[in-house]
Amino acid sequence: MDSNLSRSISRSLSRSSWKMEEVFASGRYSRRTSHVDEDEEALKWAAIEKLPTYDRLRTSIIQNFGEGDHHHHHDAKAQHREVDVRKLDMNERQQIIDQIFKVAEEDNEKFLTKFRNRIDKVGIKLPTVEVRFQNLTVEANSYVGSRALPTLPNTALNILESALGMCGISTTKRTKLTILKNASGIVKPSRMALLLGPPSSGKTTLLLALAGKLDSELKVTGEISYNGHKPNEFVPRKTSAYISQNDVHVGEMTVKETLDFSARCQGVGTRYDLLAEVARREKEAGIFPEAELDLFMKATAMEGTESSLITDYTLKILGLDICKDTIVGDEMHRGVSGGQKKRVTTGEMIVGPTKTLFMDEISTGLDSSTTYQIVKCLQQIVHLTEGTILMSLLQPAPETFNLFDDIILISEGQIVYQGPREHIVEFFESCGFKCPERKGIADFLQEVTSRKDQEQYWADRNIPYRYVTVTEFTNKFKRFHVGMQLENELRVPFDRSRAHKAALVYNKWSVPKMDLLRACWDKEWLLIKRNSFVYIFKTVQIIIIAFIAATVFIRTKMHRRNEDDAALYVGAILFSMIMNMFNGFAELALTIQRLPVFYKQRDHLFHPAWTYTLPNFLLRIPISIFESLVWVLVTYYTIGFAPEAERFFKQLLLVFLVQQMAAGMFRFISGVCRTMIIANTGGALMLLLVFLLGGFILPKREIPNWWVWGYWVSPLTYAFNALAVNELYAPRWSKPSPTQANLTLGVSTLRNFDAFANKNWYWIGVGSLLAFTILYNVLFTLALMYLNPLGKKQAIITEEDASEMEVGEEPRLVRPPETNRESMLRSLSKADGNNSSEVAMQRMSSRSNPNGTRNSDSTLDSATGVAPKRGMILPFQPLAMSFDSVNYYVDMPAEMKEQGVAEDRLQLLREVTSAFRPGVLTALMGVSGAGKTTLMDVLAGRKTGGYIEGDIRISGFPKKQETFARVSGYCEQTDIHSPQVTIRESLLYSAFLRLPKEVSREEKTQFVDQVMDLVELDSLKDAIVGLPGVTGLSTEQRKRLTIAVELVANPSIIFMDEPTSGLDARAAAIVMRTVRNTVDTGRTVVCTIHQPSIDIFEAFDELLLMKRGGQVIYSGPLGRNSQKIVEYFEAIPGVPKIKEMYNPATWMLEVSSIAAEVRLGMDFAEYYRNSALFQRNKTLVKELSTPPPGAKDLYFPTKYSQNAWGQFTSCLWKQWLTYWRSPDYNLVRFFFTLASALMIGTVFWRVGKHTLTTSSLTMVIGAMYAAVIFVGINNCQTVQPVVAIERTVFYRERAAGMYAPMPYAIAQVLTEIPYVFIQAVYYSLIVYAMVSFDWKVEKFFWFFFVSFFSFLYFTYYGMMTVSITPNHQVASIFAAAFYGLFNLFSGFFIPRPKIPKWWIWYYWICPVAWTVYGLIVSQYRDITTEMFIASENRNYTVKDYINHHYGFKSDFMGPVAAVLVLFAVFFAFVFAVCIRALNFQTR
Repeated sequence: MDSNLSRSISRSLSRSSWKMEEVFASGRYSRRTSHVDEDEEALKWAAIEKLPTYDRLRTSIIQNFGEGDHHHHHDAKAQHREVDVRKLDMNERQQIIDQIFKVAEEDNEKFLTKFRNRIDKVGIKLPTVEVRFQNLTVEANSYVGSRALPTLPNTALNILESALGMCGISTTKRTKLTILKNASGIVKPSRMALLLGPPSSGKTTLLLALAGKLDSELKVTGEISYNGHKPNEFVPRKTSAYISQNDVHVGEMTVKETLDFSARCQGVGTRYDLLAEVARREKEAGIFPEAELDLFMKATAMEGTESSLITDYTLKILGLDICKDTIVGDEMHRGVSGGQKKRVTTGEMIVGPTKTLFMDEISTGLDSSTTYQIVKCLQQIVHLTEGTILMSLLQPAPETFNLFDDIILISEGQIVYQGPREHIVEFFESCGFKCPERKGIADFLQEVTSRKDQEQYWADRNIPYRYVTVTEFTNKFKRFHVGMQLENELRVPFDRSRAHKAALVYNKWSVPKMDLLRACWDKEWLLIKRNSFVYIFKTVQIIIIAFIAATVFIRTKMHRRNEDDAALYVGAILFSMIMNMFNGFAELALTIQRLPVFYKQRDHLFHPAWTYTLPNFLLRIPISIFESLVWVLVTYYTIGFAPEAERFFKQLLLVFLVQQMAAGMFRFISGVCRTMIIANTGGALMLLLVFLLGGFILPKREIPNWWVWGYWVSPLTYAFNALAVNELYAPRWSKPSPTQANLTLGVSTLRNFDAFANKNWYWIGVGSLLAFTILYNVLFTLALMYLNPLGKKQAIITEEDASEMEVGEEPRLVRPPETNRESMLRSLSKADGNNSSEVAMQRMSSRSNPNGTRNSDSTLDSATGVAPKRGMILPFQPLAMSFDSVNYYVDMPAEMKEQGVAEDRLQLLREVTSAFRPGVLTALMGVSGAGKTTLMDVLAGRKTGGYIEGDIRISGFPKKQETFARVSGYCEQTDIHSPQVTIRESLLYSAFLRLPKEVSREEKTQFVDQVMDLVELDSLKDAIVGLPGVTGLSTEQRKRLTIAVELVANPSIIFMDEPTSGLDARAAAIVMRTVRNTVDTGRTVVCTIHQPSIDIFEAFDELLLMKRGGQVIYSGPLGRNSQKIVEYFEAIPGVPKIKEMYNPATWMLEVSSIAAEVRLGMDFAEYYRNSALFQRNKTLVKELSTPPPGAKDLYFPTKYSQNAWGQFTSCLWKQWLTYWRSPDYNLVRFFFTLASALMIGTVFWRVGKHTLTTSSLTMVIGAMYAAVIFVGINNCQTVQPVVAIERTVFYRERAAGMYAPMPYAIAQVLTEIPYVFIQAVYYSLIVYAMVSFDWKVEKFFWFFFVSFFSFLYFTYYGMMTVSITPNHQVASIFAAAFYGLFNLFSGFFIPRPKIPKWWIWYYWICPVAWTVYGLIVSQYRDITTEMFIASENRNYTVKDYINHHYGFKSDFMGPVAAVLVLFAVFFAFVFAVCIRALNFQTR
C-alpha cells in the first residue's frame, strides 16, 4: 500500500512541474551507466503499473546515490526505491530539487521540455487562457493644487461635502482624470507580454482592470473577456493572479512559511486531473515515464500536504532558497532584503495553480542578473506549459527585454503599440524616430513618447523636429500593419468551442473549506508562538495588577459592618471587571497590524473571512482561561470574597466571559475602524458608552430616560449585576441591615447600587455575556467580509501637471467650469514660463549675489561658451575617503545557531580595501547579499550594532563620526520623510538645520532653489510628501527628494544606497542625471546599485565589485564603454567573451557569479588579491592615508551647525506644519472630545443642581472621573502612532547630525499645547454648562485649568510611552498597564482614607487622583449646606463630609495646581530624555 501511495505522490509532483519547474531542471538525469540499474528500475515500474489507480498516482521512484556523492555517478551505485510522494520529508524534497535543478535557468528548461514531451507523447492539450480587452476607459475624480493638501480646514470641508453629497447636494468642483483611454488588445497564451510606459501612464490600472481588481469607485467602460467569457461568468480572481508592486506580508513568518501557506490556500488546481489522465494514457500505451519527472509531477499534484514540493521549486527558481528560513520582516523586525521581499510577493502567487499572471513591476530592488533569471524561468513556463503572462517592468535590461514576445506600450493612458517585439522599432522609424546605438530599446520606448525626451531621437535632421503627441502615435499605429492585424483579430469574437473547460475557474474556493481552516489554524498558531512576547507581557501585566488589587483591598481591612463596607467589596468587584475588560485592549493593535495582509489574501480569494476569525478566536481561549484563572486565584481569597467554592468558580467563569467579550468587542472595533488612530477613538467612544451606562458609575434610577437603552445594551451591565449578585447573596451577607429595616445587608447594598436583587441574575448575566461574545465575533467576521481597507486613493495633481494634461485635442484632465478670476490667475502663472526649462536655465545662470560679484563671472562664462558650474552659491571642501582592511561582524543569529553553526560571530565584510576620491563617481556592485549596503553603513558610521575592524580615513586623518556627519550625506534606500510637509519645506528645513550659521537666510533659500533645480523638483515644490506607497509622491520623486535633502546640507561626501531601485528607465535616468550633476560639482559620491542599464552603468567612473561573503573582486576604473572592466574579466582563463550590445554590468555579474566560480574552480577574490590592480589600489590607499602637507583635520567648534535656539525654531516650524496637516489625528481627537463632552453632559444632565446626598456626590465624582480618564486615555492612545512615525524620521535626521534631541523633543512637546488648549476650552464649556455646576468665574477657571493640564499630561504620557518602547504596539500595551493603576487609585473605587497605608504613597503619585481631587475641591470647598449620613446617623456639612469620607481638604487647591503642572512637565521631560538616550533601530 505504502509503495503505491508514494507513487501517486510523485506523479502529482511531476504534474505541477509543468507549472514552474521546468524553470530549473538539470541535465543530471539520463547519465545512468550500467544496464543493471535500468533493468532494476524497469522491474519497479512494472510493479507500480499493476497498482490500482489511486495508489499508482501516489507512488514513484526516487534515486539515491550510495555515498550521496553527486559528482561522480560512475563510482557510486544508484539505488532506486519506491516512495509515497505525500510522505516526503524535508531532506528528500531538498534532494529532489537539488538533483533536478542544479543551475536554475538551464535545468528548468530541460525539465519543462521533458514535461512537455511526456504530455505530448500521449496527446494531451494543456488548457490555455486568452485575455482580450476592448475600448477600455477608466476615469477618476481628483482635486487640483492646494485644495488637495490635507490641512485641517480642507479635510473638514471634504467631510462636510461628502455628508451633503449623501443628501444629494453636490458642492465642489472635482476634476475628472482619464486614467485609461480606449485601450484595446489581446494577451495571448504561450507568449510573454511586456507592458512598458513612463510613470503614471496607467500601467497598474490596466493590470488591475484585466485581473478584475479595480476599485469600485472608478468609472469603467469597455469590456474584458477571458476565452470569450465575460468576468461575471467565472471567477476572474481565481483564474488570474495580480502580483502587486507593494509587498504586504506578515513580518513574523519565514519566507518558506509564507509560500507554504499560500500554496495550501490555492490548492493544486487541475494538476491532479492532468496527472490522472496522463497516467491512464501511458498505461494504455505502455510507456514508462522518466523517474525524476514522474516523481516531481506526482509530488506537486497532491492536495492537502502541509509543505509541497512546489514551494521548494518556487523558492529555487526565484533564488529564495538561500533565505527560506529567514523571517520576512517589517519596520520593527529585521528580515530579508528588499529585493528578496519583492520576490516573496511574486512567489506567493506563483506557487498556486494559476497560469494567467499579471505582474506589476516585480523587479524592483533586484540586480539585473536575478531579474533576468526569474524572467527567463517565467518565459520557459509560459512557452512550455502555455501560460499567459503580462508583466510590467521598470528598467528591463536589453537581454531581459529580448525574452518577451509581445510588447504593449502605453503612454498617457493610451496604447501606443501592441504586438510582436520585432516590429516595434520599425513602427517608430515609420513615425520618424530612431533608437541610437548602445541604448536599450526599452529605455528608448519609454522616452520617445514623452514631451521632454522626444527630440533627441528625431531621425531625419533635414526636416525640422515637431513634437508628436501620443494621440498621433495611436492613430499612426492603427494604420501600421501590426495595428491593422490586431484590429482584424479583435473583430472576430473568440470561438468558445476551442476553449478548454479547465482553463477558467468557476468556483470561488479551490480547496475544501476544512483544509483552508486547517491552514489558517496552523498559521495563527505559528504567529501566536512568534508573537509570544506580547502574550507573555499581557499575562505578566495582569498578574502584577492582580497582586496590587489583592493588596489594596486586603481582607484584614475589609469589614462587613454596614453598607459602606459592602460598597468597598463592590468596588473590588468593579475593579476586577474593568481590569479584565481593559486586558483586551491589546487586541486592537495586533488585529489592525494584520489587516493589510488579510485584505490582500481575501482579495486573492485565498480563504473566506470566517476561516481567519475562527482560529483567531479559538486559539486565544486557552490564553484567556489561564489569565482569568491566575486573576481569580490571586485576588479571590486575599480580598476575602465569599468563601464558598461554588462562588469561586462562578466568579471565575464570569471573569473569563468578560475577557472574551472584551476581546471580541475590540476585534470588532478594529475590523470596523481599520486604522489605529480611528480605532483608538472609536474604541474609546464605545468603551465610554459601555462604562457610563453600565449601571455602576450612575445607578440605573439616575440614568436619564433618553439614555436607558444604553443601560440594556451595555455588556458591563450584565457582568456587574451577575458579579454583585454572586457575592452579595452569600450566607455571610444575610444579617439584617443596620439602616434599612427587614432587609438583609446584601440586598440593601444591591438596592443602593440599583442592581437587581434576584439570584437568577447570575445566570442571566452569564448567558448575556456569552451572547455578546458570539455577536461581536460574528460582527467582526462580517466587517472583514464586506469592508475594504481605508485609504485616500485620490490623485493629487499639481497645477502645473494639470495645465500640461489639459492641452491636446483630447485632454486627460477635464476641469469643472471656473470663475474668470481663477482662470486669469492660472493663465498668468503659465505665462510665467516656469514650465519651460530653458527660461529656468537662463534664470539660474544669471542669478547674482546682492553685491554683484557673481555677475561678471557668469557673463564671462557665457561669452566663452562654457556653461557655468551649477548650483555653487556655497563653497565646500573636497574630501577623499580611504579605508584599509575593513572587517565587519555581527552576532550569529539564533536561527543559524539552532541549525548547528558553531561560531559566535558571522562575518559580513572581509578585508575590504579601496578609496573614494572627489569628482569621481564610484559604483558599489555585487549580487544581492554581497554586503554592499553593509559596507556603506560601516563607512558612513550608520551601524548601531556589530563589530568593526580596520582603518578608515578622511583625507588622511582618522575618521571621527561627529565631524564626519557634518561633511557627509547618506541617502537611504528607504526614503524616510515627514509625510505632512511639502518638498520645498523639507528642503528648507534640512538646509536651515545643516548649513553653517555664517550663511545668511537669503543664501540658504537661494541654495535650496538651486538644489531643487539640480534635482529637477522645481515643478513639484508644493507637493506634499505623503506616506510611501499610500499617498503623495511617486517613488522616483521621493528618491530625488532624498538626494536633495542630503544635497542642501552641502556635503563633501555623499553615500547613496540604491538610488535607482524601483524606478523606470526614464526616472532612473533623471535620478542619475541628478547624481552626475552632483559629482561634477567636485563632490565624492558613492552609490550601491542593483540593475543598471548600460547608460546608467557607464555614467560611473569607478567600480567596486563585491561577491557573497563581503569580499572585493574588482576595484578600479570602468573605462570608456566599460573597456577596462571587460578586459580585466576576459583576461581570466575560461571566462566567456562579452556578446555584442550586451550590458557589461549584467555580463560582469554573470561571469563572476558563484556558479561561474564552481565551473572554473577558482576564487575571484583570490585572483583579485594577486593582480597588479590590487597592488595599485594598495599604493593609492597608502598615499591617501597620509594627510597632504599643511592640511588641517576637520574641526567644528560646535557639534551642530545651528545653536540650540535655531534648532528649536526649525523643529517647531516643521512640527507645527505636520500637526496642521494631520487631520486624521487632530480632527479625530477633537471629534472624540466633543462626543464625550456631549455624552457626559446628557448622561449627567444637571446633576450639579440635585440636592446633595451621599449618592449624588458619588455620581458627581464618577462623572468627573469618567470624563477625565476617557478623554485623557484617548489623547494618550492617539498621540502614539503620530510620535512613532515622526520618530523614524528623527532617527535619520539625528544620524545626519541635523539637531540635538533636546530641541527636537521640546518642539514636539510645545506643538501639542495649542491643540490641547482648544480641546480643553470647548470641553470645559460644554460639560460645565450641561452638568450645571455653580457659575462662578473662579470655579469655572479651576475646572478649565484642571481639565487642560489633565489632558496635557495624558498626551505627554502617551509620548513618553512611545519613547521608551520599540514601537507603538508595545507602547499601547505598556500604557494600558498603567491605566489600570490610574483607575484603581483615582479615589473612585476606593476612597483615600480606606486605602491601606502601604499603598497610600501610590495615591500621591497617581496623576488622575490629583485631577479628581482638584475638580471636587474646586466645586465643593465653600459649600456649607448640612446633609444627613445614614450609616453614621449624624449630619455633616458638605465640605466636612468630603474631607471625612474622601480625604479632600478644602484649602489644598494651590498644591493641587502645582502638582498637575509638574506631572505634565515631568512626562515631557522623560520623553525628551528617552528620545535622546534610547535607539530602537537595528542596523
